[in-house]
Amino acid sequence: MILSSYHTHSKYSDGKNTLEEMVLSAIEKGCAEIGFSDHAPMMFDCDWSAKAEEIENYKREILDLREKYKGKIKIFLGIEQDYYSVPAGGYDYIIGSVHFVYKDGEYIPVDISANEVKAYVDRLYGGDAYAYCEDYFKLVKEIYAKTGCNIIGHFDLVTKFNERLPMVDINHPRYVAAVDGALSTLLKAPAIFEVNTGAISRGYRTTPYPDDRTMGIIAKSGKPFVITSDTHNIETVTFGFDKEMERLNQKGYKYITSLEEII
Repeated sequence: MILSSYHTHSKYSDGKNTLEEMVLSAIEKGCAEIGFSDHAPMMFDCDWSAKAEEIENYKREILDLREKYKGKIKIFLGIEQDYYSVPAGGYDYIIGSVHFVYKDGEYIPVDISANEVKAYVDRLYGGDAYAYCEDYFKLVKEIYAKTGCNIIGHFDLVTKFNERLPMVDINHPRYVAAVDGALSTLLKAPAIFEVNTGAISRGYRTTPYPDDRTMGIIAKSGKPFVITSDTHNIETVTFGFDKEMERLNQKGYKYITSLEEII
């Protein structure tokens, strides 16, 4: 079993630990590789993204750690770029993701909390959660064109709270059409999709992103997956990796174990 962790956050954005603490945790857990992907600065004020004035320090520190721990672990310099992030450059890889839906002059944070998302949907969409999901997947559809990402992050993040506070039926024709519309474009791009265990580790979901149906479509296209933990602390660097590797192996789905396979 080869362990590698590429969706990794530190104190530079909304993580709890330093870059070096995350590296040491990855080494302790037996990782061959770790890639950092703190949130890129946003186009508007955001308290969980990296600050523009700290980005050069972020890059420099990762490169220093790469040299310091050479021979113990491979370290990659990455960034998680949102649809509404400031354009990013100078990275080994990019995770492209959507954390906001823009509606009537407001940015709706899709992963803030179940009750707050429902309040936004009730106020701005008249309670039509399918219209909200349709707007979300329209952005996801364009995430490769927007960011040039190597990895598509938490494809169906919009359903983060659906187990706690069901807002949509993921088998509803409108939801399925929104998902399939995004996939029709993204499956033609060179980016791959992550199997993301982050919401499981934080107690929001019992299954990873994306859902089983979506994973089946992606796998049928021939694309490999990459297993990620979307970790924000040293405890969850490889959370759920053994279970997801076993599941993917049982289904015959391909997945990468080295970032060099896609960058």
